[in-house]
Amino acid sequence: MMSKGRCVTRISVLAWFVVGVLWAVPEAGLAQVLSVDERLERLEQKTLSQSPGAEQESGNMVFFRGGWAGLVNDRSNEVETDVFGLSGVNDNNTGYYIGAGLDLVLTKNLWGMMSNTWALGEIGVEFKRFDSEKVTQAVPSTCSLAGVPTCTVETQKKVQITMLTVNVAPKIMFMEGSRFRPWIIPVGLDFHVISPPSNDTTVLDIGVQFAVGAQYRIWKAIHLGVDGRFHLATG
Repeated sequence: MMSKGRCVTRISVLAWFVVGVLWAVPEAGLAQVLSVDERLERLEQKTLSQSPGAEQESGNMVFFRGGWAGLVNDRSNEVETDVFGLSGVNDNNTGYYIGAGLDLVLTKNLWGMMSNTWALGEIGVEFKRFDSEKVTQAVPSTCSLAGVPTCTVETQKKVQITMLTVNVAPKIMFMEGSRFRPWIIPVGLDFHVISPPSNDTTVLDIGVQFAVGAQYRIWKAIHLGVDGRFHLATG
């Protein structure tokens, strides 16, 4: 009986040892696989960080813009801009603009149609101020002409012409991986707020824009760019 008991005990211990070994082998294999994956990931990150243009591959970007702005048609001889040229016309059509926006990456291969070509969504806002003249100011002058005793005619007041534009547009950017990347906006949607109001006494307008430009990565995620844009309003 003692011998049989010892035999059972030894078999039991052996069985537990075998089970322990079987469980340990998969765990060791899993640890080895994870270790290989981690090494591959680190190697890939190191390779990307050393490649030219790698800093740009994150895609999404905040940008700031500024420069010259011009009107194809000036806003002279309107009620609010110079009271139909009563004491001079507000006919300057050049000025400046400042703006900012976001570039949001939609795809990095143009949905499988073109390699190394990104499609982005641009959301931007810009403020434009145009050179203005000292002319008849509409509100106090028309108020005076209407016979209100507290109003006077103002004929030498600067009436500032400004415009605020919010745009949403698709942007196609070429040459992924290069420091120099040209891009185009085939057509985008504009929302305009104008000041002073138009002859229809409205300040809102919509339109479209077309643009072409390029940017150059000078250091890490800092880029320097140039572009030209043409805005076409409906009003």
